[in-house]
Amino acid sequence: MRRPQGSTCCSASIPCLLLISCVLLYLIPGILSSRIVSLGSIVIFTTHEWLPMKPIVYFHCQGENKTVLPDVKEKDILYTFHGEESWQPLTELPKKKCKRCGFYERDTFKADDVFDEWELCAGNFVDGKYVRKKNKEFNATFICPRCTASDGVGETPESKDEASGRRGKMVTVIIICIFASSFVMVACIVASYKYWQKRKREQDQARFLKLFEEGDDIEDELGLGDAL
Repeated sequence: MRRPQGSTCCSASIPCLLLISCVLLYLIPGILSSRIVSLGSIVIFTTHEWLPMKPIVYFHCQGENKTVLPDVKEKDILYTFHGEESWQPLTELPKKKCKRCGFYERDTFKADDVFDEWELCAGNFVDGKYVRKKNKEFNATFICPRCTASDGVGETPESKDEASGRRGKMVTVIIICIFASSFVMVACIVASYKYWQKRKREQDQARFLKLFEEGDDIEDELGLGDAL
């Protein structure tokens, strides 16, 4: 029994495509989970300049470039940002490791002044936000939509349950996709078999009609039709 080649390819390719789609659906959250950190707001309470000059405030993580905050020029003023400024984002955090970062004030004649230095971790963020306060120095709000407490530092039982729930949902989605792929494969095979049967009947009928027509032609040539 020979099946049509096109139908066989259909039965093989559709489940494969569905399975690949399910795998991508499982992997995309990890692919898209870049922990990009931007500055939401900051207010400085002091400046370290002795001369009457506007301070040059910048953010810096060890081993990375300095990010100057050009708008921050006055103390006791709340500066808010939208994450779309040309100097954003500030940094990108790994999942299980922290970065040594801080706010600084550039100084021309001596080492730069330090507002604060600390370990910035993805686990510090709650609902995508992290507030850093330093008494008499500054208040700052950081934004990282992909950073959660389950990424490491600051992990709580609630966050563990939430992460476990997400994993459970993803496993459920994968199982559903596998069953759907199997169903589609079986349905495609059945459809291919029925199509083959239909084609076989049509070919048999065409062959029978051809033989019948050939028999009539032979009778006409021998004159048997008139004799009868």
